[in-house]
Amino acid sequence: MHVINMGHDVYKANDKLAEKNRKKLDKHQVFSVNVMGAIGSGKTTLIEEAIQHLKEKYKIAVIAGDVIAEMDASRFRKLGVPTIPLNTGKECHLDAKLVEKALDEIDLENTDLLIIENVGNLICPVDFKLGEHLRVVIVSVTEGDDIILKHPMIFKTAELAIINKVDIAHAVDVNAEKMRDDILSLNPDVPVILTSKHDWESLETWISFIELGLLKAQSN
Repeated sequence: MHVINMGHDVYKANDKLAEKNRKKLDKHQVFSVNVMGAIGSGKTTLIEEAIQHLKEKYKIAVIAGDVIAEMDASRFRKLGVPTIPLNTGKECHLDAKLVEKALDEIDLENTDLLIIENVGNLICPVDFKLGEHLRVVIVSVTEGDDIILKHPMIFKTAELAIINKVDIAHAVDVNAEKMRDDILSLNPDVPVILTSKHDWESLETWISFIELGLLKAQSN
């Protein structure tokens, strides 16, 4: 009897396509950010803040992943940036093949920054690279201060972690500092930002992180 590891083959094929996507983005000097997190973590709001403060300096495009709806995509379009909605149907994550198709619809020659909003989930997106330059995971204090240790893999693979809505941590009886410590226990080298849409300084840190990556991409 021969045992065929289908999962391994799927991941290997996806990684190959992700590498192709990355090379295509590099060719056009497009910096790409994969934003992951559960529904309600504040992904869309933080992406909107980044767009609003960077769109006058850089040309931005968005890929908005969702299971069915296009509500988030419509929010990004209102900010005047090209937006490609990707509905995954029953799938709880984006994959490199979906992103490959979306890239064909984006004018990469006139794009500096590509923001990819992944489907709201802390498990499924972990194993599927998209060709991104920066993997970001956003978690909200409203999810409880045990959420990190319940979903270790997404934090182990993150290149930036954000703890969002910290202004209401006390109201939901959550210790944001414990959440940060839990992230660092899993991934000691990952930068961790505590954010609130009511605190400009924290938002500026998030936006500056993206801009630094943009500047590095443009200098290559």
